[in-house]
Amino acid sequence: MTQEEKKIAGLPAEELFASGHRACAGCGEALTLRHLMKASGKNSIVVSATGCMEVVSTPYPLTAWKVPWIHSAFENAAAVASGVDAALKAQGKRNGINLIALGGDGASFDIGFGAISGALERGHKFTYVCTDNEAYMNTGVQRSGATPLYANTTTSPAGKVIHGKQKPKKPLPLIAAAHGIRYVAQVSIANLFDFYNKIHKALAVEGPSFIHAYCPCPVGWRHDSGATIKIAKLAIQTRVFPLYEIENGVLTFNQKIEEKKPVKEYLQLQGRFKHLSEEEAQKIQDYVDARYAYLTRIEGLKAFDVLY
Repeated sequence: MTQEEKKIAGLPAEELFASGHRACAGCGEALTLRHLMKASGKNSIVVSATGCMEVVSTPYPLTAWKVPWIHSAFENAAAVASGVDAALKAQGKRNGINLIALGGDGASFDIGFGAISGALERGHKFTYVCTDNEAYMNTGVQRSGATPLYANTTTSPAGKVIHGKQKPKKPLPLIAAAHGIRYVAQVSIANLFDFYNKIHKALAVEGPSFIHAYCPCPVGWRHDSGATIKIAKLAIQTRVFPLYEIENGVLTFNQKIEEKKPVKEYLQLQGRFKHLSEEEAQKIQDYVDARYAYLTRIEGLKAFDVLY
């Protein structure tokens, strides 16, 4: 897309997450970061946990980042962002700066969960973005708390003893909302208008906000690199990854799916699910239906108390 075409499309022309990084073809995380930085703009500071995006974007002495960027350990991106927030306030420089903490699902659902919870509880002004590709992809496709039911990973293999991961995905956005923060949202590169709107809302909050971003991974999910957006769209259309926001404690669907597609259409494009029996595929469908029904029940209610 040319500079002029980008302006016509309404997208910022400048690339703050530069091309030439070493992400895999079709990487959903890299696409997410590209648009995240377009939405946040030049006056941003990014704290990035160890993971795929840290590795591919900063091979010494190179960097894909055109804003101040800090590499934290796997577990403490939210804690480092808390320190940056406090330092900026002490220097009288906090206004006008978008502070973003990044972590994959391993660094968010699992290893960094305590740091995130602490930062949300303290009320620091920053936006935490979880780029969720549903496993520890950087270290060899090990299962995480974000890995879905029955998915095949190297630590939840589909073999004779077990048939993929035996537990469902942790509901991290709802856990974040239960901390009493003012803004939580699920975003996907399959709906960029919704994506930009939510990032802008999250960055504008006076206090902590949380974004859960859906990021297909061709390597770990074993799908064709050209199918990333198709799979992201199917995740929405099948209700596997519904687009919603929780603003001031009230949940609202942003793209409600009245006529859902069967979850099987989503599963069959990914090699990590090729081992599924009909019974297991139906159990995943039942789980997706139950989670969506729960979200529907609390939609429009003051479901979460707001503290910050």
